[in-house]
Amino acid sequence: MPDPRFFEYHAPLSLANIAHLTGARLLRGDPLSVISETAPLSQANSASLAFLADRRRLGELRQSRAMAVLVANGDVPECPEGCAILVSDRPQAAWAIVARILHRPTLADADQGMIHPSAKLEAGVSLAPGVVIAQGARIGRGTILQPGAVIGPGVEIGRNGLIGANASVGFALIGDGVSILAGARIGEAGFGVTGDAKGAVDVPQLGRAILQDNVTVGANSCVDRGAWDDTVIGENSKLDNLVHVAHNVRMGRNCRLAAYTGISGSVTIGDGAIFGGRSGVADQLSIGAGAAIGAAAGVFKSVPAGEVWTGYPARPMRRWLREQAALATLARGKRGANHEQED
Repeated sequence: MPDPRFFEYHAPLSLANIAHLTGARLLRGDPLSVISETAPLSQANSASLAFLADRRRLGELRQSRAMAVLVANGDVPECPEGCAILVSDRPQAAWAIVARILHRPTLADADQGMIHPSAKLEAGVSLAPGVVIAQGARIGRGTILQPGAVIGPGVEIGRNGLIGANASVGFALIGDGVSILAGARIGEAGFGVTGDAKGAVDVPQLGRAILQDNVTVGANSCVDRGAWDDTVIGENSKLDNLVHVAHNVRMGRNCRLAAYTGISGSVTIGDGAIFGGRSGVADQLSIGAGAAIGAAAGVFKSVPAGEVWTGYPARPMRRWLREQAALATLARGKRGANHEQED
């Protein structure tokens, strides 16, 4: 269930209402039964609406405890017994419609002033001019907020941290000693997009961003909140300027990401992994503990622990070096042959 500190809950919807709103066909289930939340297949319960858009998750569908599921017509036989079935040509887009209604992001109180009366600040918090702190936020002793910093509703920030000028933090839980430098964005919506008959559709991002103790996030970097699960940056990990960490990423401790690194959604990163500047990782991969990714590398496969990968597409460095040497030899050979023909 989305964290109530960050999301407002609205009245449940009946299956009949959901069918009407989404254009889905209620194939099985009581039209008057109500749904109070949306959830992924693996986390759904007897009050949840889930969906299947990727047949690689058929196993999760068969085991799901959801009250109702949105599925394509061809996946109906895979639905568990006792589960209400709504058939849609675009299940994820239909689920997104319902999620937007049931779980609305909490916005800052428009009449709050600069510091909301319900915000709780421990002694010793330093506030520069132009700082905005929304309702329900909590900030620990010794934390410094620079000019123009914005702290969203319900956000919790630990002690002895630094929030830089014009940085914003929302939908987030921040540990002790965390530095978020100027212009960084923590907890904004990740890139969840699907499509319907009219075009692209935003999928609500209902998770949180969690930064553990002593994390540093560089200037103008972004750490997106999770789509459902949390995005987590482990203790003492360091992000350079202009780094992007997408939704649902789970990063271990003591990781280091140089400028322009981009980590796609749902990537898992082990402790102590290192990323060179302008490297990128495709979604749903695993980067093992102590692995190193070279500058400008494009990673499209999971990287085992302790290995060094580079290149585009990325592969183990020793292999990449052999390939580069072979290409250089081949190029020299062609040039030599051309010179002989000219002679």
